[in-house]
Amino acid sequence: MRSTLTVHELEAFLAVAELRNFRLAAERVHVSQPALSRSVQSAEHKLDARLFDRNTRRVELTREGEELLPIARRIVGEFHDSLSDLSEFVAGRRGRIAIACLPSAAAALLPRAMSVFQGTHPRVTIALEPVSAEFVRTRVLDGSADFAISVAPPRQDGLAFEPLISDEFVCVCSRDDPLASRRRVSWSVLAERPLVASGPASSIRQIADQVMAQCGLAIEARYECANISVVGAMVSAGLGIAAIPRLALRLIDMSALATIPLAGPGVSREMGILTRGGRSLPAAARSFLDVLRRQV
Repeated sequence: MRSTLTVHELEAFLAVAELRNFRLAAERVHVSQPALSRSVQSAEHKLDARLFDRNTRRVELTREGEELLPIARRIVGEFHDSLSDLSEFVAGRRGRIAIACLPSAAAALLPRAMSVFQGTHPRVTIALEPVSAEFVRTRVLDGSADFAISVAPPRQDGLAFEPLISDEFVCVCSRDDPLASRRRVSWSVLAERPLVASGPASSIRQIADQVMAQCGLAIEARYECANISVVGAMVSAGLGIAAIPRLALRLIDMSALATIPLAGPGVSREMGILTRGGRSLPAAARSFLDVLRRQV
């Protein structure tokens, strides 16, 4: 074979092979009859073989043409199927979205948006990875996540942050605690009871420590746990109280707990969309973020 056949040449060959008529074949592939003939001749030249026996009355496949026919059908079919898949991907109707997120966002913000999105994008799969804020940034920077839902990074480091929602901190205590009857408490109340704190890598812990330092509160946590649901269980058991943002309450069994707004100062953590600067998001990811913004 002198050179590879083009898809256009294979389509011209198939049209003639199936219709056995150059004029009708030209109409099928939307070219002039001379142009169709040139495509068939080019294919014959490249193959160094005659593909059709033709005269003024009939067109018949040669043995070489019969051999090429199933091959051409397979190649052209796979080509168009692949183009169709690509078109679906480009349009955002097919593909895979990888999302890194804080566990609280995974529980409180994303499931409803995912449900709405899947109703209109059933061929898109979503991989959700709940991790701490530190690992969220890593996932976005190394490209293993298309985007993340997290707090604003302490340094930009090539990351872009779009605010999405403010997440208010509240005091969480046992329902049996006298604090449960109060309408509002200050951060200083955390010095009046044993403090149950999240792990040091948690964005919750980092913000709470900053606020307490700003308030001049030098409080040592009596208990510490990286798992926020366990923090809730410890508070429920009466071991102490905790400062937790409202979204994270979705991760806790609240049946034996009470929440009291924190004032003096009132504090919220800003949650948003974290992307890598200069990196284009796939269409499916962009469509999902549009849904998420509307839901939030």
